[in-house]
Amino acid sequence: MSRDRYVDFLRAWAIVLVVLGHWLITALLHGPGGELTAPELLASVPWTQWLTLLFQIMPLFFLAGGHAAAGSWARTRSAGGTATGWVGRRAVRLLLPTALYSGLVLLAVGVCSTVGVDPGTLALVGWAMAMQFWFLPVYLLLSALTPVLHAAHRRWGLAVPVAMGAVALIADALVLTAHAAHVGLLNYVLVWGVAYQLGFCRHDGLLSESRPLLPAALAAGGGLAFAALVALGPFPISLILVTGQTPSNTNPPSAAMLAWAVAQVGACLLAAPALRRVLQRERVWRVVRRVGGVSMTLYLWHMLPVLVVAAAFYLTGLAPEPALGSAAWWALRVPWLLVLGVVLVAVVSAVRQLEGGLVQWYERIRPDVGPYRPWLLWPGLAACATALSRFATRGFTADGRFPALPALGLAMGAALVLLHRRPAEPSTTECAQGDALEEAA
Repeated sequence: MSRDRYVDFLRAWAIVLVVLGHWLITALLHGPGGELTAPELLASVPWTQWLTLLFQIMPLFFLAGGHAAAGSWARTRSAGGTATGWVGRRAVRLLLPTALYSGLVLLAVGVCSTVGVDPGTLALVGWAMAMQFWFLPVYLLLSALTPVLHAAHRRWGLAVPVAMGAVALIADALVLTAHAAHVGLLNYVLVWGVAYQLGFCRHDGLLSESRPLLPAALAAGGGLAFAALVALGPFPISLILVTGQTPSNTNPPSAAMLAWAVAQVGACLLAAPALRRVLQRERVWRVVRRVGGVSMTLYLWHMLPVLVVAAAFYLTGLAPEPALGSAAWWALRVPWLLVLGVVLVAVVSAVRQLEGGLVQWYERIRPDVGPYRPWLLWPGLAACATALSRFATRGFTADGRFPALPALGLAMGAALVLLHRRPAEPSTTECAQGDALEEAA
């Protein structure tokens, strides 16, 4: 089957903007006592919250993920495969690089804690290295629910994301009016699930790029709803969490975030025909494919260059430190981004060798045949999602100490997922090859 270059572009574009966005708003200061602090740009310079409209691009990643999952699961179903086998393969693909990243970071945390690194500095580093983890438990859960969500999609089509959006609005209303914070947790699945479900619709032709009326309605309706919710409602303009800002559009995802996700999906569908023509150029396509091929590695490791540059230039006092948000500070963003980009290329080159070795090791030892114990997969996924959620909210070391319990939970959960036995399924090789066509790396 032919590869959908536009889906690869959406995935690559989303990752690139996430990386650039995080780097752009990261500010560092070398304190008088030698400590390193990271003032919050979005809180200190409020107008920069408008920049989040450009860099909050994760709805497109969930859209592309839903599109890929729809094709992959449909091929598995048609070949006689099982839901557990499919979910297990998807989880392994996500958890192998995540386990490598988390293991190396936790090892570094343990060493630093043992040798007496300042707890405040260690907590800051641990937060920086885990700030992107919110995505992982959400995506794991949506992947696990894909067989059920896709069954609903096959029966009700576009009514499914509409219903999910309606429930998300009710949940958000309860959060605002009844302060039911626990209800808001549903919106991590519902809001991002709307974009994921629209990926199903795009894959099956319910959202056709050749008939732009519905995409235009999504773009215009979502954009107008977002503007109204921000201008007339209680929601802030920032689409990234700002300390002390209530309510937040991301923690949990709000009605305004839902509107922005819908608008973004509509806009990307409208832009598809023009961008497809650009993607037919082989030079452009090679770049997109290379970025897409390392998208997970980029996402996991993109804050390490910040720490490397901080140690090399800020802790040593070599970096100039103009006032936060001043013209000089913004001018220094250019070399800042360039240096981080060079370091990231080196990091990714090294890490990809480790990831490749880990995948080869797993391919040799994975138990593809034998007694089938699906009950190992689901508690493994639950343990991984719980541990990753804890790291996402508190960092790898919130109090400067080694997080023994969540580290153990992640290790045990990943072991259950990676080592669970799954039955030999019909046309397994054919399905795997089809998956590779849908997903970069």
